[in-house]
Amino acid sequence: MKPIVAVVGRPNVGKSTLFNKLVGERIAIVEDTPGVTRDRIIADAEWQNHPFTLIDTGGIELKTKDTILHQMRVQAEMAIDMADLILLLTDGREGMTAADAEVAEMIRRCGKKVILVVNKLDHVNLDEQTYEFYNLGLGDPVPISAEQGLGLGDLLDMIVEKVEALYDDGEEEDHSLKVAVVGKPNAGKSTLINYLLGEERLIVSDIPGTTRDAIDSHIQHDGVDYTFIDTAGLRRKKKIYDDIERYSIIRAIAAIDRADVVLMMIDAKEGVTEQDSKIAGIAHNRFKPTILVVNKWDVIEKETKTMDKMTKDIRNGLAFLSYAPILFLSAKTGSRTNKIFPMIQFVKAQSEKRIPTSKMNEAIIDFVTLKQPPAKNGRRLKIYYGSQVGVTPPTFVIFVNDETLMHFSYQRYLENKINETFDFSGTPIRVFIRERSKE
Repeated sequence: MKPIVAVVGRPNVGKSTLFNKLVGERIAIVEDTPGVTRDRIIADAEWQNHPFTLIDTGGIELKTKDTILHQMRVQAEMAIDMADLILLLTDGREGMTAADAEVAEMIRRCGKKVILVVNKLDHVNLDEQTYEFYNLGLGDPVPISAEQGLGLGDLLDMIVEKVEALYDDGEEEDHSLKVAVVGKPNAGKSTLINYLLGEERLIVSDIPGTTRDAIDSHIQHDGVDYTFIDTAGLRRKKKIYDDIERYSIIRAIAAIDRADVVLMMIDAKEGVTEQDSKIAGIAHNRFKPTILVVNKWDVIEKETKTMDKMTKDIRNGLAFLSYAPILFLSAKTGSRTNKIFPMIQFVKAQSEKRIPTSKMNEAIIDFVTLKQPPAKNGRRLKIYYGSQVGVTPPTFVIFVNDETLMHFSYQRYLENKINETFDFSGTPIRVFIRERSKE
């Protein structure tokens, strides 16, 4: 599991600018207006072969000046709670403020690892501009200029040093099959896990968003050890006053990254919503085998082909998850929950399936015969051969004469044909196009 590094600080100290510099691309919105960061607040970063997840905790919505410390507390408490390392970013031009002191006190009390960073400096030497920050009691301040890129190498060295223990390959001895249970608030995630556990281990409430932390529950079934990860429900932005949603998303992403299989919970009473699509997209973009679990099926009035109609609606709403099986159940009554474990085993096995190179190339010949490759400027794409190079997810490389001749629609055609021919239902696949070496 990659360490989580959270950038915390009061508005307009340069959190988004630092975030963009560290991940190497302009992802977060950068303006001089406090509270402009909205969505893209999480990215994968790497320094000297050490990967970590970086979080920009911007986006504080300031109603009045009187609310600044309250909003800082909401933001900082959640960031401190979930992060392995905190970067407390301050403004060297403005100097230390009451908001800086309040967050520093919270960090000291929680005992989390922290690096105190002083931003917006024209040089990276400790001098009178940085000395006052020693009063925060968080050790030596690290002077940087995120905008000019000064001091970032030293900062990244410190980040890696602080979280080095988390990179120990031997630290994780848990070999259980990990299942992330994700979905909107009140979709029944905790209820399902409680039923499988046979005990009221997780808090179950009708109030959306009761579960904020990702909680691990261990279950043994038919001799197989499972770890079910119950994640915070994700709610729509218009219902959010503070930053709970953004941290719920971060927790869901972290849980999905850890998981071998994802259970995407859908409320049968509501059907597929925009928020469901966003959550399911996280699992899809991370190439995780996924099961669509339609919960609360017991309260739906059944007519002829009710299940068929719901299935069609789900396929239309989540078209990108065409490979994901659909399971209708009731977590409350336990109806059809006995199908969960066999289905988990099925999609996990699918993600580990291997196709012999000979069969793969026989199929490619058929694909090309059925639909000729595209041509551009008088040159036609030639497909030489393909091979499976990895599993979880099944990953294929197809070698061609010129990558630029491969149109995205033809690559999608090849992906669909591979899926259809070799039956990769339950898991996404990846297809890479490479030019064959001239040698």
